[in-house]
Amino acid sequence: MTAFDSVEEAGKALAAQGYLTDDRLATMVFLMTRLEKPVLLEGPAGVGKTELAKSLAAATGRRLLRLQCYEGQDEASALYEWDYGKQLLYTQILREKIGQLVADAPDLHDAVDRIGAQESVFFSERFLAARPLLEAVRAEEPVVLLIDEIDRADEALEAVLLEMLGEYQISVPEIGTFTARNRPYVILTSNNTRDLAAALKRRCLHLFLDYPSAERELDIVRSKDTGLPEALAHQLVEIVRGLRELELRKSPSISETIDWARTLAVLGVDELTAPVLSDTVSVVVKYDKDVRKALAALPRLVDPNAEVPETLHGHGHGHGHTHEAPKVSADRGSRSFGRRS
Repeated sequence: MTAFDSVEEAGKALAAQGYLTDDRLATMVFLMTRLEKPVLLEGPAGVGKTELAKSLAAATGRRLLRLQCYEGQDEASALYEWDYGKQLLYTQILREKIGQLVADAPDLHDAVDRIGAQESVFFSERFLAARPLLEAVRAEEPVVLLIDEIDRADEALEAVLLEMLGEYQISVPEIGTFTARNRPYVILTSNNTRDLAAALKRRCLHLFLDYPSAERELDIVRSKDTGLPEALAHQLVEIVRGLRELELRKSPSISETIDWARTLAVLGVDELTAPVLSDTVSVVVKYDKDVRKALAALPRLVDPNAEVPETLHGHGHGHGHTHEAPKVSADRGSRSFGRRS
């Protein structure tokens, strides 16, 4: 597939891969494929930015190339490297030929000149090890290029990306400029840990991707066949949204909501109670202080009228399983791990 014919077609193609979009995101994907411009997706971790690139590759039948960014990353890991091991091997194999080349050289200077005249042989495409950016440009078939978590990389890497994002080309000083035969679909993601350069943003379409609405998240949970009954899935989504309103180091992602739903389904839970959710909250909350905040909030999130014991707030230990479970209501205090009948 070269491009989508409409916004609706883009949304349906992604939905067929299990990725549900709203009109705003479907419009951005449609424009990316028609305008052949990179898209920069910014937003909190866990809202589906990376998954969009995977789903787009599957929907269009394109191969996915991924550049995972990290602090201290150099341009060689993003663009290309020279295969020095291969160059050395060829030098050893061609030792006799090189000897013949300089055998009748009158002096050392002339011998060096003769060898130097042949150095382009060892700095050719044969010895070029392409990394994701160059691989995307040289690809025989069109690809989807994911530049993931660009905000983790240093600003120097952003400068390296500009030529690629603006002209879909990469310059290799020893060889020349490679220009994409088939322009890749390029998706950059950022978790907003730092501001990105204006020059990079100018070259991209831009979309801030936030957590979905409750209705959309429930649709996503439904689409994943978690095994959790509809009523419990609806309640769970609301509880997760409540957890995201807390000042957590890391808010629960959409994928973690799905994992929690599957966890509860495997346990055979037929009612969401504070004790049950407290025993499984680590599925969605991964840091000690966040766990304590979540444990304190769960009774209220399950039942706004629940009486929350003072001992639940700000207790000093990190796991919260040794204290007596809070009473949520007259009929909700028991754990329900038995299989549904």
